[in-house]
Amino acid sequence: MAQAQVCDMTPEDEYFVSTCSHTNESDEIDACGRSRAAWLREMHGQGLRTKVALLDGAPVGFAYVVPIETSPWGPIGQDLMVLPCLWVLPAAQGKGAGRALMDAAEEEARRQRHKGIATTAFYGDFWFMPAGFFEKLGYGRARVSGKKAIFWKTFDPSAEAPSFLEPRYTFTPAQGKVVVDLFYNTFCQTSWIEAQRVRDAAADFGDTVVLNEYCADDHQVLLEHQISRAIFINGQEIGWGYEAPREGVAEAITRALR
Repeated sequence: MAQAQVCDMTPEDEYFVSTCSHTNESDEIDACGRSRAAWLREMHGQGLRTKVALLDGAPVGFAYVVPIETSPWGPIGQDLMVLPCLWVLPAAQGKGAGRALMDAAEEEARRQRHKGIATTAFYGDFWFMPAGFFEKLGYGRARVSGKKAIFWKTFDPSAEAPSFLEPRYTFTPAQGKVVVDLFYNTFCQTSWIEAQRVRDAAADFGDTVVLNEYCADDHQVLLEHQISRAIFINGQEIGWGYEAPREGVAEAITRALR
């Protein structure tokens, strides 16, 4: 049975990575992919690395690893690298891709002389970043909150455990207008697409809507608000779990206008 090999992202597999494996599915995803690819290249200078798993020369999975001080997804900490996302195509699972990606991520964290590597994972019937996978790899739990936990592996005994984001949101009304507060980041495809849909929906209402944007790509913005992705309309959070539909955002604005 062929086993996965891992390398740093190259121009040949950039499209696969930047679209989160959703290649040739929609113009919206492709537009997001172009923005994400540019962001990944820009963040390379700040230590972000994208590892790609290959089977028979074709990309089947990827993992991102980034210094915690510049991660737009959290958690909060220092002297660590964060693994915000690891994904392997279902058809390629069971061939060592996930473990190989983690080995490469740990090697990168050591190479950049960080004190450890951390990730946020989830318990229960949830497809994304399952906690059991990291437990099998020997990661310990640094923090637990409900069905999510921060797992980490340290290389230096002086490493300090990272913390979850603690949202700090304050609603500021605008007389006679609906206020939309949009928190987003470029790292997450879902967040990028959602943000564009919110912009489009808000624009349809003209000057009856005030749109405030808070981009967690700016780490100071993330530290101030500790929110990497959210939509608030007149102070009330709305969400669908997946990318917010433009018509759903429009309906929420319409209700607020009443």
